Amino acid sequence: MNYEQSLQYLYTQLPMFTRDGASAFKKDLTNTLELCRRLDNPQHKFRSVHVGGTNGKGSTSHMLAAILQTAGYKTGLYTSPHLKDFRERIRINGQMISEQTVVDFVEDHRADFDEIAPSFFEMTVALAFDVFAKEKVDIAVIEVGLGGRLDSTNVITPLLSVITNIGWDHMNMLGNTLQLIAGEKAGIIKPGIPVIIGEQQPEVSNVFIDKAAQTNSNIRFASEDWVVEKVKGERQKVKGDAELLELRIQSKDFEFKGYDLALDLPGTYQLKNVKTVLSAVDELRERGFVITGEHLKTALRQVKNLTGLHGRWETLSHNPLTICDTGHNPDGIEEVMKNIASVKYNHLHMVIGMVNDKDTGKVLSLLPKDATYYFCKPDIPRGLDAESMKAQGGAHGLIGEAYLSVKEALLSAQKNAANDDLVFVGGSTFVVAEVV
Repeated sequence: MNYEQSLQYLYTQLPMFTRDGASAFKKDLTNTLELCRRLDNPQHKFRSVHVGGTNGKGSTSHMLAAILQTAGYKTGLYTSPHLKDFRERIRINGQMISEQTVVDFVEDHRADFDEIAPSFFEMTVALAFDVFAKEKVDIAVIEVGLGGRLDSTNVITPLLSVITNIGWDHMNMLGNTLQLIAGEKAGIIKPGIPVIIGEQQPEVSNVFIDKAAQTNSNIRFASEDWVVEKVKGERQKVKGDAELLELRIQSKDFEFKGYDLALDLPGTYQLKNVKTVLSAVDELRERGFVITGEHLKTALRQVKNLTGLHGRWETLSHNPLTICDTGHNPDGIEEVMKNIASVKYNHLHMVIGMVNDKDTGKVLSLLPKDATYYFCKPDIPRGLDAESMKAQGGAHGLIGEAYLSVKEALLSAQKNAANDDLVFVGGSTFVVAEVV
């Protein structure tokens, strides 16, 4: 098979969460462990950092990878889902794996796939671990796909576990209370392995504290370690359309005088993620990694260039100003609305689409009623029909039209928008994937 045929095999013959939803979520790690066994257990052949959480785990993973590779370490990065190219999921020093690597992996192990019948995600995780082991990376940053305890990535024993925060998402699989969701996320905490929790949230902090006590793991809450403030004034423009979010960093114990950083991920929610990253870097330094302040400054100014990250409060065009963001659950949308509030504009045009297993009502209730809406369906089977989105939006006082595609909705929004208006595109990672 060539590359396209290999991808078609993976996409069509194996359960895939993007396409099939909850039916692709396996309730144990049996398939992943068997795949890894047949690959000579590559997950034990490289050092790693394991990153989970409801929101921010992708940005946090990319920032950590950027810092580690800037510090001179050969760095693997595994994330999901991809936006444009399947190979975005698996990178080494920011470079996607080759198409031939995917072709060879499918060809060499197709008999194993047919026998074990793994999910798309289980196969992808096995591919990533196999690549990182063969390429002898110094360290790999591994993002959890969904949950934690039963996620296929949870066969590694990392140097450090990171959990960004807990919010409402995937309740049909992880539980219908924040405590249950936190319990699933806490499943990546390993015996004797330190854990960073990004945000100290009163509703769930004890879940992590109790789990860390059971596993004898040192635990720290990044939100209690640092004061991170946005420097007042206009965001600094850099070459092209990039912007830098200027930040002032200080340790909360005030023994550390602090310094300034500039981040090329301009969403204000990155202030939380930066704290998590800084605490993770502290822990890695304790384990012998040489990461200087200059490494931090250099890496965070160019996370996008170093790692290929897209879709986080990203400017698509300036006339009219068009911005997209992958926030797709209630907490993510709340952060999006904070960022929208920080922009000067005359009228807001919202290009919105979602998938059918999200809490649509809670998300729609957070959106402004004085905007014009362009409802659309992301081009995946789980996408929520645009007419249904329009009807549900109308029930929440959101007025607009349904469109046949994301691109058609965006073109209509940009055509209708005046030069001093704002066009926002989001509601789902898969909507953003069609416009970046």
